Amino acid sequence: MAMPLRQSVKVATYLAEQKLRRRDKFPLIVELEPLFACNLKCEGCGKIQHPAGVLKQRMPVAQAVGAVLESGAPMVSIAGGEPLMHPQIDEIVRQLVARRKYVFLCTNAMLLRKKMDKFTPSPYFAFAVHIDGLRERHDESVAKEGVFDEAVAAIKEAKRRGFRVTTNSTFFNTDTPQTIVEVLNYLNDDLEVDEMMISPAYAYEKAPDQEHFLGVEQTRELFRKAFAGGNRRRWRLNHSPLFLDFLEGKVDFPCTAWAIPNYSLFGWQRPCYLMSDGYVPTYRELIEETDWDQYGRGKDPRCANCMAHCGYEPTAVLATMGSLKESLRALRETVSGNRE
Repeated sequence: MAMPLRQSVKVATYLAEQKLRRRDKFPLIVELEPLFACNLKCEGCGKIQHPAGVLKQRMPVAQAVGAVLESGAPMVSIAGGEPLMHPQIDEIVRQLVARRKYVFLCTNAMLLRKKMDKFTPSPYFAFAVHIDGLRERHDESVAKEGVFDEAVAAIKEAKRRGFRVTTNSTFFNTDTPQTIVEVLNYLNDDLEVDEMMISPAYAYEKAPDQEHFLGVEQTRELFRKAFAGGNRRRWRLNHSPLFLDFLEGKVDFPCTAWAIPNYSLFGWQRPCYLMSDGYVPTYRELIEETDWDQYGRGKDPRCANCMAHCGYEPTAVLATMGSLKESLRALRETVSGNRE
């Protein structure tokens, strides 16, 4: 897997334990949303469409940490909304790191330089900054000028202070292979972020902009061209090799949304953070009372164009662990940095 060796070993050990316990559904990473409020109005996001009363709510620390512990997942992605707006976000991170959970704090970075003193560098913690393109393209996607420059300044400062910094980039049908290459080259070579995550935009039903999401064939063609010329081998992409194959259309997988469950102010969301078919109060109810077989491409019309990380990266990871050849391939990339 394309992640730090220590993290790879912990995840591999965790997966082996699930197999020994004969569990067929379990979480790899929890998407934790301790608030929905945000300081930006991105066109592809529907979180801030909630009523004002909901946007004012902040999840208590004990509730946030308790949900992660209840699930047993080894990794946590803290999102929202903008998590740095949560007054106790540093305490949520501190308690999760103290329990040796790998924590990724997703942020648009507008508050990052102001809040950075609240956090301590750790191999278990990383800031995950959202970057959707170079200056003009990124600022257009978040509907505000100056956001790209502030994000870049925050990334540089975080790196200077010894924090791990990853990025998350969502691409739309307005992107071209060249725009993808340009931003990933910049993040990889100029900013030298630790790792990069990429995702094709999925038709999130509450998003204000419904015109620029990618279809399956568009996604495959876009990434096939962007990955050409050896780019996959040199970019520090935070994905398993099989998921990158999936984006290119070299392999296909069923959705395993249960492996990246979402917990928010409303509870555990079924089936994933991109679709809302109700909420349940416990992780056990989410797993045992959700009809997972009804979701995925070819089953639910809403899933027809989805190739999102939350549904298909865990499938790729499980396929990797079930194949000696793919396990060795992933290990080789982790150790040597080689991308295929």
